[in-house]
Amino acid sequence: MDKTASIYVAGHRGLVGSAIVRNLRAAGFSNIVTRTHAELDLTDERATRGFFEAEKPEYVFMAAAKVGGIVANNTYPAQFIRDNLAIQTNVIHAAHLAGVTRLLFLGSSCIYPKLAAQPMREDALLTGPLEPTNRPYALAKIAGIEMCWSYNREYGTKFLAAMPTNLYGPGDNYHPTNSHVIPALLRKFHEAKLRGDATVTVWGSGTPRREFMYSDDMADACVFLMNLPDIRYQALLGSDENQSGRFEPPLVNIGTGTDVTIAELAQLVRQTTGFTGDIVFDASKPDGTPRKLMDVSLLTQTGWRARTPLAQGLCDAYAEFQQSESGKT
Repeated sequence: MDKTASIYVAGHRGLVGSAIVRNLRAAGFSNIVTRTHAELDLTDERATRGFFEAEKPEYVFMAAAKVGGIVANNTYPAQFIRDNLAIQTNVIHAAHLAGVTRLLFLGSSCIYPKLAAQPMREDALLTGPLEPTNRPYALAKIAGIEMCWSYNREYGTKFLAAMPTNLYGPGDNYHPTNSHVIPALLRKFHEAKLRGDATVTVWGSGTPRREFMYSDDMADACVFLMNLPDIRYQALLGSDENQSGRFEPPLVNIGTGTDVTIAELAQLVRQTTGFTGDIVFDASKPDGTPRKLMDVSLLTQTGWRARTPLAQGLCDAYAEFQQSESGKT
């Protein structure tokens, strides 16, 4: 990407989008296009197409989505599938009509089957039942991958899908019930410390294993992929299975390649926040998928690896959370 190229980051205020914008600015990209939800509702097809016709971005980072943890996914399943299908359909189609050079569609590791072989390879897609607690969201993201694949086959576009593992970092959503596990635990342990509680209760048995990645690392991987030379980028766009006979979606996993149990994560968060009480696990609450570890071989073959250890990332995220909380008082 040329430093002056027009780059649209959809969802620039979210955890993923804000990290991508930070990375692009730090790298010297000077023509970053953003719109708030109030300025552009991506579920509105006409508005989305009008934006692309007017701005004509050369590159698109598709980070806009309705996201949340287990509670949010269980509570609002219709909203998760409806809004995400609308957003990605409108953006991908408008990008094609506007002649976008490259588009990177951001998904989630929940696209893979609940009991997929670990670590999960890109070709595990569509090989088994999904985790029911986030199936509506996962199906929407799978549809987005298929849209990129189909548009590449039919129209010759260069749309790539990247599936990040569980993310955390600056700009995360710390809502008490609608957030993902790390921000939820950081808030829970922080508030328990302030109240002087003797215990903190964590949902589930503590045994599931999860992989976590600092959002700025994820953003660096995304920008790295979009900057690959044509021949290397083209190789990631998969193949037409009808011709090749191989199942090769235009899909790249983005992760660290390492995981921890939820119990181990809770211990790390306790140390990070300085909470001195005990941790209690409520096994009556859902665990979700037993293990979710990404196979990042394809990404590492391109020459990129994650740099931020979990303990360091948690400290940085907690510091940012404390700063944001102090700003509210």
